[in-house]
Amino acid sequence: MADTKRGRDKQAQDEEERQRERALEQELERGDEDEPAADSEQGAVALETADPPTCHRRDCNEPAAFRVLERYEEETGHGTVAAVAALCHDHTAEEGPANLDDATPDYVFRIDPITEPDAADGE
Repeated sequence: MADTKRGRDKQAQDEEERQRERALEQELERGDEDEPAADSEQGAVALETADPPTCHRRDCNEPAAFRVLERYEEETGHGTVAAVAALCHDHTAEEGPANLDDATPDYVFRIDPITEPDAADGE
């Protein structure tokens, strides 16, 4: 290819596209690794607990019935945030995705029931 302005612009554009594709592939790979780590963090609420937690909302002392997870890209674009909260039935019904503006392919919004130890044993 001749060394022209058009050729240099095309090469630069192609390189930028390759860099974006590599960055996306790396994010997807890291996204696969983040989910198990988020579930095992100390701040995360276990799905099966000996003492069920209370609702995360202020001034609510109801037992938590659900674990709500929202994983999204930080506003600065430098990492993934995993927000986890244990909520009662009423507050779970009010909950919904909050960070959809810049959702990435690894965006997660999930509500899981918190099971009681007796229910997990099948009794």
